[in-house]
Amino acid sequence: MPTVTNPILPGFNPDPSILRVEDDYYIATSTFEWFPGVQIHHSRDLKNWRLLTHPLTEKSQLDMAGNPDSGGVWAPCLSYDNGTFYLIYTDVKSHIGPFKDTHNYLITANDIMGPWSEPIYLNSSGFDPSLYHDEDGTKWLVNMVWDHRKNKNSFGGILLQEYSLEEKRLIGPIHNIFRGTTLGLTEAPHLYKHNGYYYLMTAEGGTRYEHAVTVARSESLFGPYEVDPLGPILTSAEKPELELQKAGHASIVHTQTNELYLVHLTGRPLRPSMNCNLGRETAIQKGVWTEDGWLRLANGSNSPEASVELPSLPDHPFEGEPETDHFDGEELSIHLNSLRVPFTEEWVSVKERPGYLRLKGRESFSSAHRQSLIARRQQAFSITAETVVEFEPETFQQMAGLVYYYNSRNFYYLWISHDEELGKCIGIMASDRGEYSEPQETQIPIEGWDRVFLKAEIHFAELQFYYSQDGANWIKIGPVLDASIISDDNVELKKGGTLLDQGFTGAFIGLCAQDLSGRRKHADFDYFKYSERDHKE
Repeated sequence: MPTVTNPILPGFNPDPSILRVEDDYYIATSTFEWFPGVQIHHSRDLKNWRLLTHPLTEKSQLDMAGNPDSGGVWAPCLSYDNGTFYLIYTDVKSHIGPFKDTHNYLITANDIMGPWSEPIYLNSSGFDPSLYHDEDGTKWLVNMVWDHRKNKNSFGGILLQEYSLEEKRLIGPIHNIFRGTTLGLTEAPHLYKHNGYYYLMTAEGGTRYEHAVTVARSESLFGPYEVDPLGPILTSAEKPELELQKAGHASIVHTQTNELYLVHLTGRPLRPSMNCNLGRETAIQKGVWTEDGWLRLANGSNSPEASVELPSLPDHPFEGEPETDHFDGEELSIHLNSLRVPFTEEWVSVKERPGYLRLKGRESFSSAHRQSLIARRQQAFSITAETVVEFEPETFQQMAGLVYYYNSRNFYYLWISHDEELGKCIGIMASDRGEYSEPQETQIPIEGWDRVFLKAEIHFAELQFYYSQDGANWIKIGPVLDASIISDDNVELKKGGTLLDQGFTGAFIGLCAQDLSGRRKHADFDYFKYSERDHKE
């Protein structure tokens, strides 16, 4: 039997929603503040996966300007019924403090590649919406409800309401069908039907190290739902020896061979820090229906396995991605993302100077509106990222370079700028939980260099920057930096029990330009190379 080594979607690919349509498998994952919205991966054998498309590509579908770090698209749900694909997603406008502003939308398409419709607004009562297509033709939305009131369970249960295809809105009464178990933080609901029972799968325990998957069932869609007597069907909690941690937030799929699989969120921590700079990833486990009608892991436990047996489907590999993007085409690589806003000629172009990526300097890393930053996910523990830039800054407020980025308060930046005494120069800036520093204490003059090559080497928790005049003779710049801080785990910040910051994404590496003078000075990047030095298999 074929096997696969987890995770199947490495790097920041959380909250997986899996779907099979005939012989094709699709997984939709959260993208948070990164644009375009929602990653959809495709496979035909559950082993080989490729990034296929992003359905949210227009500002009219997803307007995230001003969204907070780790706001934006949470927990998309992908489904299919009678020739139509349905995608439900949340656009989160706030998530720190007692309130969460979470607006839920639905888009549809007749083809997974689109075109996708304009969004239909559903509700704002909570996040993690999911659409269930019942056998009688009715459609039902489930989502967790957020309760901001003092002395209440903020994760207030799972709401159920009918969705009308004809009216394109939610109709009828709202039912709270499940208030969760003692694990708490009940979210990520998905409904399934098997042998006359409705099964409600939820995530509980929070998306960190206490994460879990809980299943409850009922003979009625409206409940009451009986919880699996054996407790969570999947968790890594209190099992520090497991390679796959944070296991939770799952969805299920039945194969053509009538086998059952779960895809779920997971994290692989750097040790000993236990920070996951690759973010929350997607793994797969084999499941079974027991004789008494419960969904369990096929391995007989509730622990995720790093290596999993797959069904006997024809092997279907995809062509590998080139390591170097020379910016020769008219479209950017599907692996490149921007912060909050679409790619437009106003700030990024591969047409103004063919063969180059031109970034026009805009706002700082602190901005939630107009950053000129393009980056891709880090998807392996050991990577190298490299570029060459032509940039002639005239003031210290104009910068361009190579960034290792988590969010507006956590990043490392190898930058080129201008100093009144040194002229054109190169340096490093860093931010750790909002604390700004310059690890390269004195900038290095590079006056007269037309082109500057920049490189980052990341090996597990170590980051080293380099620069070069010719791309062959590399010079180290700055100390070895702590790559582990570019992680959800480091970002989470509390003061006196009050949550000040939290993150749900992962490490990105990419190119950026700033012009804090407002003159929109541009930088031209000739290529961007991303290579992985460790492989799963």
